[in-house]
Amino acid sequence: MFQPTQPPDQAELMSVSDFQRQLRQAPSDSRDSVDSERGATQLHSLNSSLLSDLMRFEPASGSGLELLEVLAAAVRHGRPLKLNLEHGFQVVPMAVYPVLRTVYTPLPMAQFLNLRLPELRVLTVQPEGLEAETHGGHAGALGQLLWELSLRGSRAALLPEIAGVAAYRVALGSGFDGLGLTGSMAAGVARLRQQAHSLREIANFPGFDVDRAQRTVNALYLQAALIVSRSTPAATQEI
Repeated sequence: MFQPTQPPDQAELMSVSDFQRQLRQAPSDSRDSVDSERGATQLHSLNSSLLSDLMRFEPASGSGLELLEVLAAAVRHGRPLKLNLEHGFQVVPMAVYPVLRTVYTPLPMAQFLNLRLPELRVLTVQPEGLEAETHGGHAGALGQLLWELSLRGSRAALLPEIAGVAAYRVALGSGFDGLGLTGSMAAGVARLRQQAHSLREIANFPGFDVDRAQRTVNALYLQAALIVSRSTPAATQEI
């Protein structure tokens, strides 16, 4: 997995203060009731089913959505999205094309993954209106981003649709090319290929704990590599 190093070139990205100023100066009918000072998101212009999905996550505190939650919803609904992410004092725009399994950012994917992923904060979420072929920026693999964000991002809890009484197994034929599985992670995935395990059992794999077990299950789910069983003997309530 990539480890944080130096921040991106300051000249590449807009500052948060400039971004907020632009939002305040935009016509009221184009801002979608954004309150970026507290991390609110542009939601009501989205497809209704996608909006309902995202609203499950919107915290009452107004702290905003986590990037993994937004990307997971985009993947489930197959909807391209335009995001603006706060990282430190800068804004990183991102266009997500889930059907093409591609994202675009001003940064190459290796540089993006060197950001402090737990500190990324979603400022705005909008439908993406551009075709992928006409999009500027650097193209990156959505699968790689989902994997790294699952394992190193701010969300450790299971995504709602795979939580609860369950056992988990890696689907036959699932590939993980380009994800760099080694050591205990590779061994854990190999065990999950062989049979279904509860979250508690996964947390007891060598090199795992509860946090890593939950993150791994999320990561496998977002790679379309996870079978969730609700009625097998191995199925138990999440830890």
